[in-house]
Amino acid sequence: MNVLILGASRGIGLELTRQHQAAGDRVIATARGDEGLKTIQQAGAKPLKLDITDTASTAGLARRLDGESFDTVWLVAGVYGPRSSALQSPTEEEFNTVMHTNVLAAMRVLPIVAEALAPQARIAVISSRMGSISLRSNPSGWLYRASKAALNSLMKDVSLALEGRAICVSLHPGWVRTDMGGTDADIEVEHSVRTMRETVAALTPADNGSFLNHDGERLSW
Repeated sequence: MNVLILGASRGIGLELTRQHQAAGDRVIATARGDEGLKTIQQAGAKPLKLDITDTASTAGLARRLDGESFDTVWLVAGVYGPRSSALQSPTEEEFNTVMHTNVLAAMRVLPIVAEALAPQARIAVISSRMGSISLRSNPSGWLYRASKAALNSLMKDVSLALEGRAICVSLHPGWVRTDMGGTDADIEVEHSVRTMRETVAALTPADNGSFLNHDGERLSW
């Protein structure tokens, strides 16, 4: 199986790289810095330099993926931003960083990736239940929440555009013990990635456009 992992220098992306490599898959994984690229190479995958927030870097992705045919694509790259709550206004710089990384970057790379898919490919976008409007019960991280709600929206549009060609889903990885999730998080990254891989492998065309928990449970928008 051919796998593309966008954002694999650490955390969930790096663990996806390791587990897919261990399963015998051919993996291309991206990072924006030399240290991340070295880590990917050490994991056994083919490293690809990509800064998804940089227009020129993203524009060159199509050329570097020319001739590829991916069975599974993971869009992992993302940032949390300021840990502020509702009514605490972000700065313009904070807003631009979060929205450019979590939303605009996806709108740039997914059309490129769409041209490098195998038949009935899977595209899994790492979102968060924090982006759910109906499930939220507190206003913490409202900029991050807004970005993930927007990411879910564009994933739904991509699922409609690629219907019949690919199965596209948003995934909540759980509260994972990573640099972003922190040490108090609920689950280890190995468990989150293993269950997400199982969920994605079991997808059917009826799941296209769904918002799913890492274990396959459907989540409310």
